[in-house]
Amino acid sequence: MAGIGAGFGSGASPARGGPTGRPPEGGDAAAAWARASAVLRDRVGAGSFRSWIAPLSLEGVENGVAVLRAPTAFLGSYALRAFGEHILAALAAAGWPAQRLEMALADRPAAPPRAAAPAAADASRTLPPRPAPEEEGTRLDPRLTFERFAVGAPNELAHAAARRLAEGRAAFNPLFLHGGVGQGKTHLLQAVAQALRAREPGARVLYLSAEQFMVRFVSALRERRMVEFKAWIRSLDMLLVDDVQFLAGKDSTQEEFFHSFNALFDQGRRIVLSADRPPAEIPHLEERVASRLQAGLVVGMGPADEALRLAVLRLKLAQAQEADPQLRIADGVLEFLAARITANLRVLEGALTRLIAQAQLVQREVTPDLAREGLADLLRAAERRVSVEEIQRRVAEHYGIRLADLVGPRRLRPLARPRQVAMYLAKTLTSRSLPDIGRRFGGRDHTTVLHGVRRIEALIAEDQTLAGDVAQLRRAIERQG
Repeated sequence: MAGIGAGFGSGASPARGGPTGRPPEGGDAAAAWARASAVLRDRVGAGSFRSWIAPLSLEGVENGVAVLRAPTAFLGSYALRAFGEHILAALAAAGWPAQRLEMALADRPAAPPRAAAPAAADASRTLPPRPAPEEEGTRLDPRLTFERFAVGAPNELAHAAARRLAEGRAAFNPLFLHGGVGQGKTHLLQAVAQALRAREPGARVLYLSAEQFMVRFVSALRERRMVEFKAWIRSLDMLLVDDVQFLAGKDSTQEEFFHSFNALFDQGRRIVLSADRPPAEIPHLEERVASRLQAGLVVGMGPADEALRLAVLRLKLAQAQEADPQLRIADGVLEFLAARITANLRVLEGALTRLIAQAQLVQREVTPDLAREGLADLLRAAERRVSVEEIQRRVAEHYGIRLADLVGPRRLRPLARPRQVAMYLAKTLTSRSLPDIGRRFGGRDHTTVLHGVRRIEALIAEDQTLAGDVAQLRRAIERQG
């Protein structure tokens, strides 16, 4: 076996077998490791023990050095770093004391154990190797930093929380951000990752989408590399996962995510997550997973108001003019865009990008009139935004009931399903929050709306007639909207 990790001093008590630290004559390493493992299971917890300690085996102790076998270099190095002192203490309790640990690969001949070195050798031990570049997750966009994030009333709490976490001053963990499309969640997650990497260059920071997490997990299962996968995730200093809602309904992936989350959380590692809705409202998300995700700070990011939209435009234009001082956008254009394009910040930034390209290509100043002409399609789309009231009217017509009954307080059975369909469409076709939708349905509680949405989501998979009704209504509303 070739050694893969340097040993380190432990402060363990002197070996009972004499100055060399040998175990008693005739000792059985397997039996000693079984006794030590029982101690370790209690000390590090069942989850960490299963992931990191159970794959190890003890070869022996000689000259004060205990040699352990590990199936991979990655797992062995991490076990040394995270649990070395616990292992030494457990070996002493099992009657096989040592002053240092050596880790070795299980499929190669063993190198002779080295004699215990002075405590100064501690500094020589290495961290687990970094994953290959293709395993590091999504490549960060250098433009998505805190300095380029426009702050306003709808996102100021999320921004403050993200910044505090990146600076290492947060008392909460994890941070869970939720909001609709184009409201800045991905920008904040990447800003956190980049700020931490700049502040702690040696930190292991992984940013990836929930879909990427699932793909890596499935690939590891297929290729029988789960030990390496677990070691890779659990060795991180910070994990950032975007669009967590895509884990819902995928039982085995949720199971592994849950254990990875717990392992990082128990080690005090930082976790930042995002989704399109709060954990409790994500359908088909296991209750224990949702509960864990709510253990820290959950912050909503609302739709951008006009003041925030204008701030975003001004920031983006300033960046463009820094790169191209000749770029000219007339007064009033940004205010016009902020007032008229309200779908989300991505659409808004795309509109300004189009105008900037137009100004640079034709080399003329963009005026409000030119903006109206160049963005005619976006402006028409903005005028066709779907409203909850339009959804209610369409659903009432489809089911042949009075609008007043659909939105009123009456709880008659014939009204229940149409009302739930309307609530479902309001949730999926608008950016309104559950409490806001509830207020538009006779002042109902947000839990009633959530129940209705989840009920229709479940029925669509089972009832073809209902699925057809919902699809027909959606098409009609989107065409009319």
